Amino acid sequence: MSTATGRSYFDPVTLDKISRLELRARVVVEGFITGMHKSPYHGFAVEFATHREYAPGDEIKHLDWKVWSKTDRLYIKEYEEETNLRCTIVLDCSKSMAYNGGSGMTKFDYGATAAACLAHLLQHQQDAVGLVTFNTKIQKNLPPSTHPTHRKLVMHELEQTVCDDKSDIADPFKQLAEQIRRRGMVVIISDLFLDLGTLKKSLQELRHRRHDVILFHVMHDHELTFPFEDNTLFRGLETPVELHTEPRALRKAYLEVVERFLHEVRKTCASNGIDYVLCNTRDPLDVVLSSYLNARSRIRRGGARR
Repeated sequence: MSTATGRSYFDPVTLDKISRLELRARVVVEGFITGMHKSPYHGFAVEFATHREYAPGDEIKHLDWKVWSKTDRLYIKEYEEETNLRCTIVLDCSKSMAYNGGSGMTKFDYGATAAACLAHLLQHQQDAVGLVTFNTKIQKNLPPSTHPTHRKLVMHELEQTVCDDKSDIADPFKQLAEQIRRRGMVVIISDLFLDLGTLKKSLQELRHRRHDVILFHVMHDHELTFPFEDNTLFRGLETPVELHTEPRALRKAYLEVVERFLHEVRKTCASNGIDYVLCNTRDPLDVVLSSYLNARSRIRRGGARR
């Protein structure tokens, strides 16, 4: 949907008016699939495996022209369909995720909707989906399953979750790394109000166990642009701190700190082979998800990631 009317239909403010999470997820998923020529369902599942020599009847689109240019022989790129993919969605439910700037979706609502959309996509391609919610400890743990009723259970837990306490991934991610013994996919959805050193160590541990890790970094537009003008009272959501100040005097320094943090997170993800997606709660989810899935699918079809 590329029209102004269609695009506004997926605006986060409009989506927030759809109370049932499963319906909201279906609206987003079916919306961006309708506007695409090719389904992104297998953006998660297609993985390059190996080459074999071309045989009459093989589809030409799978020829590896780079190999041909070096060897003058025709080879086909073969792919594995990971039909038994196991995905664990890890969602931050700390107090900072409850921020919505006074209206619209909270960061948690945005993240929960993204989680519901991914669960919908993965189960559609018959992959196993699980859910873990955390703050200072794991709050809910639903192991991955392909059972037809499992998605409804995931949706129920997402709708019942209440944001509370601080966020600290040291213990939850240690438990998670020990719990997920079989190689799989781990999708982390968080605002990353965390200690950067602990985050690096936790992500490295997951990758050390050969999991495919995707990080959706959810931030409110206020946190990214700091648009405040008048004297403002800022209250900590996870700590009892208050600051009454003139925002314009802080904007430059604040934005520099945020940019440095984002740079460090991106660098950590890049150096560990982790997909990083920055999500502004102002951005329509169908755009965020379809852009990411298309990019991932193109990379995998090219055999660049193994």
